[in-house]
Amino acid sequence: MGARFGHGPGTRGRLATMLAIVALSAAFAPAVLAAGAQVTRGDFHQFAAGADLQITGRAQMIRTADGKTIVTIHVEGLIPGAVYGSHVHLKLCANENAGVHYRFNPLGVGAPPNEIWPGPFTANAAGVGNADTIAIGTAGEAAVSVVVHSPTGAKIACADLG
Repeated sequence: MGARFGHGPGTRGRLATMLAIVALSAAFAPAVLAAGAQVTRGDFHQFAAGADLQITGRAQMIRTADGKTIVTIHVEGLIPGAVYGSHVHLKLCANENAGVHYRFNPLGVGAPPNEIWPGPFTANAAGVGNADTIAIGTAGEAAVSVVVHSPTGAKIACADLG
């Protein structure tokens, strides 16, 4: 089962820490992999529902050797001040718009700690949104993409993790 952290008071400090981890893992990925972690990442691309926006950005998932899953996202081209959802999904972006949310226990509840949600997050004045989460549990091989949902719930962007 997973649990999520990283939202509420102090989120900016944790976000800065998570972004530092992302930067370090990008710079030292072979060392991280040698320590037993698995790092996957991908670029965001728009779905048809997000065609009125110019969405770009990146998602990263780290499956740590000690049984955690860390997901960070950076998204640009969003509506300033709007709140977006983001979730790890079961299918690749081109396959049924990434399918449904990934669940540690497929028969379990459709929310954290059984799902991995690096959101909700609010886009800043420049239309940039950042989010992170740490789930207790290692995401399985079926956790293959990260989807950004509009304030109305529509799937507007997706990043395949590879």
